[in-house]
Amino acid sequence: MTDVTSETELIPVPGHVVDASGAVRLSVRSQLYAGDGTEGVGNWLRTVLQQATGLSLREGRELDDACDDGIGLQLDPALGPEEYRLVSDSNGIFIEGGSSAGVFWGAQTLRQLLGPDAYRRAPLDRDRTWAVPHLTIQDSPRFHWRGLMLDVARHFMPKEGVLRYLDLMAAHKLNVFHFHLTDDQGWRVQINRYPKLTEIGSWRARTKFGHRASPLWDDKPHGGYYTQDDIREIVAYAAERHITVVPEIDVPGHSQAAIAAYPELGNTDVITASIEGGNSLSVWDTWGINPNVLAPTDNTLRFYEGVFEELLELFPSEFIHVGGDECLKDQWKQSPTAQARIAELGLADEDELQSWFIGHFDKWLSARGRRLVGWDEILEGGLADGAVVSSWRGYEGGITAARAGHDVVMCPEQYVYLDWRQAPGEDEPVPIAHVRTLEDVYRFEPVPEQLGEAEARHVLGTQANVWTEVMEDHARVDYQTFPRLAAFAEVAWSALPAPAERDFADFERRMTAHYARLDALGVAYRPPTGPLPWQRRPGVLGRPQDGPPPRA
Repeated sequence: MTDVTSETELIPVPGHVVDASGAVRLSVRSQLYAGDGTEGVGNWLRTVLQQATGLSLREGRELDDACDDGIGLQLDPALGPEEYRLVSDSNGIFIEGGSSAGVFWGAQTLRQLLGPDAYRRAPLDRDRTWAVPHLTIQDSPRFHWRGLMLDVARHFMPKEGVLRYLDLMAAHKLNVFHFHLTDDQGWRVQINRYPKLTEIGSWRARTKFGHRASPLWDDKPHGGYYTQDDIREIVAYAAERHITVVPEIDVPGHSQAAIAAYPELGNTDVITASIEGGNSLSVWDTWGINPNVLAPTDNTLRFYEGVFEELLELFPSEFIHVGGDECLKDQWKQSPTAQARIAELGLADEDELQSWFIGHFDKWLSARGRRLVGWDEILEGGLADGAVVSSWRGYEGGITAARAGHDVVMCPEQYVYLDWRQAPGEDEPVPIAHVRTLEDVYRFEPVPEQLGEAEARHVLGTQANVWTEVMEDHARVDYQTFPRLAAFAEVAWSALPAPAERDFADFERRMTAHYARLDALGVAYRPPTGPLPWQRRPGVLGRPQDGPPPRA
């Protein structure tokens, strides 16, 4: 049970807090001791606190150096891997964790306790007193997978923006960054053996502005990609913040950018001309489900094996996401080559052909010590052995997968698709789908009640997804993502009551303090009172839907 007083105002809410009178005051004499295994956390904490406070916390040589007005970090093997204990009392501030990750999450809590200005990059007042109230916090996460999916394929986010979002994730104790790197509208990662993927596939001539039915176009070319050194930097930066980066390379659908770069990857016996005319496809410039999908040929398999070989060198994650969603089968139905492949393999239909395609990469990745993750369409035609399912079309796919003994990441669109509009007002910028408010996200329950105890253990965790078709820059991403990501983070981390019993009023109260933290971080969130004038997009067509969303 959570025991928190009004003085903490922490998000996510900790498992147990005991307040006491008094406070620890950091000063020019304060030292920071980082015990064995916590040195990286110590370097991070010393850096952010010096930026915000102007205090140069000297390096303590032993734990006693943190006494009275200092900070001590150390491991405690009796704690769980991400569990931490934070004690602030007359002896100083001490953070213990079952691993360096646990210590890091405790350091994030300490930063919140110091107040919103602890998130600034320069001190506002060098004479200010920085104090942490006396208390004891014992805390650990509910889920191992606490994720954010960021789509950089539809609208490219430069490397600096990605690093910023890793910091925002860390501040909310999220630990999995699902990096959606490829789609019909752009290929965003350098692959050395296939240079055309970025030379051609990373740029589109123009971009639909608004929903796909919008008459508006941005005629400026759009694109960009991450070099392999950029990726190494992103992965290293994430690792310092105890965040795992899970890359996504979408197959066999959502692949027009790749086909534009290497036409032989497409169903060439069906594709005869691009939308603009001519004899080849271009990188797609609008939104929706694209009919141009990969050909189920040996050449395609070898090509993507080459892509994944380079990808595995860049991303040490156990998990590799291969998409598998929204693959229209029309071209396969019309393609003599695809039909011959179905006959050769003795498959029943095109759904089984997709299952074969995904199954190939499941085995290929497994042989290299990795695990395949795919959207819940990979269930169609038979679930690939060992695959993990990202359940996005509601709970059903996740329930089916868990009952079959497969691990699941719950990310139903009805709750955690943050591109969906946040309010019914006409001022909402480019409104998409049904209304999903801050409270709706807060009352999301990742584990469906239909699962038994053993089946529920297959739910690795949960993830919020940010699709960027109608988010042309980082300010629009901020607006759609925040403050709802704060509510999601609490759902993913904290042991909350059943959805109907959650104290949303208390969460709103704590958000009052959290908005000040977001302000200090420069986050262009949606204010509780509605969009600011410059956050609106008058005249840009969206796709609002009335009423509650279909049942998840």
